[in-house]
Amino acid sequence: MHTVLADFIRETPAGQEAREIIGKCVHCGFCTATCPTYQLLGDELDGPRGRIYLIKHALESGECAAPTRVHLDRCLTCRSCETTCPSGVRYGRLLEIGREVVEEKAPRHFLERTVRWLLRQMMLGPLFAPMLGAARTVRAILPHILARQVPPRRPTGDRPASRHPRQVLMLEGCVQPAMDPAINAAACRVLDRIGLSVKNVPGTGCCGALSLHLGASEEARQAMRRNIDAWWPHVEAGIEAIVMTASGCGVTVREYAELLADDEQYAEKARQISKLTRDIAEVIYDGEHGPLQAPAGIRVAFHSPCTLQHGQAIRGKVEAVLRAAGAELVPVADSHLCCGAAGTYSLLQPALSEQLLGNKLGHLQQHKPQVIVSANIGCLVHLAGEATVPVRHWIELIDPSPPG
Repeated sequence: MHTVLADFIRETPAGQEAREIIGKCVHCGFCTATCPTYQLLGDELDGPRGRIYLIKHALESGECAAPTRVHLDRCLTCRSCETTCPSGVRYGRLLEIGREVVEEKAPRHFLERTVRWLLRQMMLGPLFAPMLGAARTVRAILPHILARQVPPRRPTGDRPASRHPRQVLMLEGCVQPAMDPAINAAACRVLDRIGLSVKNVPGTGCCGALSLHLGASEEARQAMRRNIDAWWPHVEAGIEAIVMTASGCGVTVREYAELLADDEQYAEKARQISKLTRDIAEVIYDGEHGPLQAPAGIRVAFHSPCTLQHGQAIRGKVEAVLRAAGAELVPVADSHLCCGAAGTYSLLQPALSEQLLGNKLGHLQQHKPQVIVSANIGCLVHLAGEATVPVRHWIELIDPSPPG
């Protein structure tokens, strides 16, 4: 697809990157077959190919209007289209560039800007944990649409002391420590069982994904730099890996290298961080997971988050670990499709998110599993709000010392 960029972006790194990405698109339309929003709405502009045209027009003309922003907002950033694309179009990266341009060229109304600012402040700030605690105390009287976003408090259990020569870092994240601290505690116990100690690193926080997807690109990059600064002494000391238990964080940290490629101070450090980043499924799959056992014969439905199977292209490893541990995995139809969580998407696009959630739970619960498992906190909370069986992070099934 030939592209002639407007002056405002022609000579910039983002413009050159966008032109290269657009140039790979051959208009085949394979992407529409696996796009969740196109399947629901049937509108070309609500599929990847149509959105590419909208971004192309904005980059070439320097102009766009509110409808362009609406169609880009409806994108889940699930990147299923990237898995399908025969030409290797990096749609997710193009969308980030396009959204930044559209935010500038077609500014949102004050109310929209305020809502997005408040979401970032609430979820990334120090008040999130106490606000969540308060919401838990009144959860029974909250409207259902809000109550299902408030997971109940669960036993966490102890984290093992550092005792192994092999050490890794682990990103705690922004919302996961408050919403479900049991996940990372279980991960620490599993890693300890296979000979890895998790080194605690104060000063880290959000990976940057939430700000990035809400159009606050510089805020996102500041979060990335903060994490790099906190991790860097341990990287220089020879840490083995930076482990992710939330696949949404994992895909973002893996892309620090390209997101900070133009930052002279951080570009090389970002490349090293991205290289060291591994999802916990990779660490266990590639290591000695023989001692790990799931409850005997437990029937499990696995929802692979889009950020795991499409964003990071990690497929089959969670399933292999669970089967090796003795779990029975039930089939899940349309497993490539998004559940509708997608970060803040369920809050900003509730109608579309509801439809996707209903479809996903129908497939996950079709074969009567005893538990649904996933690999990302957003998916877990979203599914648990409506599921009729327990929803857990898959790492908890192989926790050698589960609490309670």
